[in-house]
Parts: sequence; C-alpha cells; structure tokens
Amino acid sequence: MTSIDPSRRKLLRVTGAALAGGAVAGCSAAPGESSDSGGGSGDGSSGEDGSTGDTPEPTASGDGSSGGEWTETSTVEMTDDLAFEPKKIKVEAGTTVTFENVGNIGHTVTAYEDKIPDGATYFASGDFDSESAASEGYKSDQTGNIPSGESYEVTLETTGTYEYYCIPHKLNGMVGSIKVV
Repeated sequence: MTSIDPSRRKLLRVTGAALAGGAVAGCSAAPGESSDSGGGSGDGSSGEDGSTGDTPEPTASGDGSSGGEWTETSTVEMTDDLAFEPKKIKVEAGTTVTFENVGNIGHTVTAYEDKIPDGATYFASGDFDSESAASEGYKSDQTGNIPSGESYEVTLETTGTYEYYCIPHKLNGMVGSIKVV
C-alpha cells in the first residue's frame, strides 16, 4: 500500500468536501432532521441576504437548509417531481404564502412543529393545529391533501425561519423553508 503524505491527504479531503458540497447544493438534511442542534430557534440569523442575482453566501447552521439562495416570492409550486419550487423563499412579515399544486398528484403542506419561530402560529393544510394532528388526519382519510390544480394559503406574521414538508413525500425529500423578515 502506498503512503500518502499529510499535506496531500488534506488537499484530497478539502477537494472531496468541496466537490461533495457542490453536488448536493439545494438538498436538505434527512427528512425530519436538521444539521443544527438548535432547530426551531427560528431567529432567522442565517447570515444570508436573500437577494437574487448576487453570489450566495454560505448557509450558516441554524437555518435548517443547505446551500442556495432565498427566493423572494410568495408563491410555492408543488410538483410531480415531489418538490416544493422554490425550496427556500423569503417574505416580509404579514405576507400570505400560496402553495399551488401544479402537478397531477396530491401533496400536503405541513409545518415541522419544532422548526417554526417561537410564538408563531402552527400551520398545515387541512387547518390542523399540530403536526401530530396533521399526520393522523392525513393517515386516516387524507385530510389536508391538496389535489392537482388546487392551492393552500397561510399568512405568516412572526419573523424567523419556518420549515415544512409534504406528509406523503417527506421520505422523498419534499421539504421547504420560509424566511420571514
């Protein structure tokens, strides 16, 4: 076996990390998990300016998302690719966010109860008041399902970062984030 000197190992490690980071830009942590230890703080202190067209700043831990810029829009599309498009949006407090199902299969919008700002009102399609109620409602009779061509709206008043997912497609990585400023 050939020995690699320490400086070459470091170069390979740094290069590998950079390549891996670029390959997964826009992907999130495993469904239901966050890479930060303070998930749910909702302080919105990710350090990103959210502007489009500028070079994105690295994502600081604590915003629950990995890589990419925050898109300034109040409309999120739910697609047959099992994705929220855009995945990360930024809106002003008091904005009504509309989730439109542009695909052919049903989706839900379900906030992670522990990943919304302190004091924020919980939201989920089907008008549930908790994540467990939304999950049970969907499992029992698909309450909260948003069929093709329909939409769901929520008005967000509390500043911070909100993370949400689609119940039937969570394991497929259908998750998103909203930064309210």
